[in-house]
Amino acid sequence: MTTEKIDNISVITRANVYFDGKCVSHGITLADGSKKSVGVILPATLTFNTSAPETMECVAGSCEYKLAGTNHWVKSSEGETFSVPGHSHFDIRVTDAYHYICHYA
Repeated sequence: MTTEKIDNISVITRANVYFDGKCVSHGITLADGSKKSVGVILPATLTFNTSAPETMECVAGSCEYKLAGTNHWVKSSEGETFSVPGHSHFDIRVTDAYHYICHYA
């Protein structure tokens, strides 16, 4: 199921812009104090590093991702998630805009 709306949040209005504008996100904090980011990745192949464990939720579009230590690409589409360990990295390949929510552990 795809998250369409998140109620009772605080939004960081200044965007996080990465990779020359190919990834743009906004940080949000929920009423319980948990943090997430909401953003879009434009067509590109990028590598992201993680400090904490992350779960990427696709809310529109699709991507292919490759976790650290693996050699195969896995497709993730709207309504699907994938998890990345903390202190790791993953490659992501996008051909059309990939809209996501990043859930931090």
